[in-house]
Amino acid sequence: MAATTMAKAINAGLRKALENDPKVLLMGEDIGKLGGVFRVTDGLQKDFGEARVIDSPLAESGIVGTAVGLAMRGFRPVVEIQFDGFVFPAFDQIVTQVAKHNARSAGRTPMPITIRIPYGGGIGAVEHHSESPEAYFAHTAGLRVISPSNPLDAFVMVQQAIACPDPVIFFEPKRRYWDKADIDESIDIASAPSPFQARVVRPGSSITVACYGPMVRTVLEAATAAAADGTDIEVIDLRTISPLDVETVAASVRRTGRLVVVHEAPVFLGLGAELAARITEQCFYSLEAPVIRVGGYHTPYPPSRLEEDYLPDLDRVLDGVDRALAF
Repeated sequence: MAATTMAKAINAGLRKALENDPKVLLMGEDIGKLGGVFRVTDGLQKDFGEARVIDSPLAESGIVGTAVGLAMRGFRPVVEIQFDGFVFPAFDQIVTQVAKHNARSAGRTPMPITIRIPYGGGIGAVEHHSESPEAYFAHTAGLRVISPSNPLDAFVMVQQAIACPDPVIFFEPKRRYWDKADIDESIDIASAPSPFQARVVRPGSSITVACYGPMVRTVLEAATAAAADGTDIEVIDLRTISPLDVETVAASVRRTGRLVVVHEAPVFLGLGAELAARITEQCFYSLEAPVIRVGGYHTPYPPSRLEEDYLPDLDRVLDGVDRALAF
């Protein structure tokens, strides 16, 4: 066991995948000699060679299109999109090719592609470097969408994503790259919890707060602050955005009677809207208050000097909790 940052945990997970399967290869802009903008792939090209850790041209559509061809030939390509806002040139390839080949071919053409996307704000980046585009991909049938919130999950889930026969969009919360936790690199991913299953990370009885990715740490801090005032918040790390693990959340809400959903992405038509609708349908007679959503505003992501006013913080999470408890 060693304290490891999320960035290094993903690196270790990619290394394991490369060691265990010769069909795994990595592609992306500056991921080889440089080791990526966030150094997530540092040292991998040196150890596995330029044929398996490939510095690609600056052409996201070309990168993903090449991955489609490689998947058709039996490879398991892992694509890095350098920043969240850069994925849109590849959007057509992802939603019309990657997401649909398996279904169109009745399973004869699987697409075991993992698309890694650093996402979210909190690092003071320039324009197009702090997006939260997960709802676009969750809306697309045929894609699995997941996001780890801590180094241990990142280490395990990236390996599980690569091993998955379906295409996986792997959203990495970039402002959590430097968070540390102990990880055991001998973990068998086959026996680890499914990446498509939510997890209760803090039990509670007063109210349920569901979140994922960068917001999990913020919500846990809010839960600690609320406990001082006697509010016992149950925190659920969704982990999977598509498929959405509604049952884990529903089981919690049937006990607490209240739900707040938190994410960085805009509240309008975000994941919180889908989860609120599902919980209202399934837990109508258990709910003691409307489902409250806390998230980003329905505006373009602001300049870095204003991002603290845009991103949900501890106070906004606690305000959401207070509003739910007021009913």
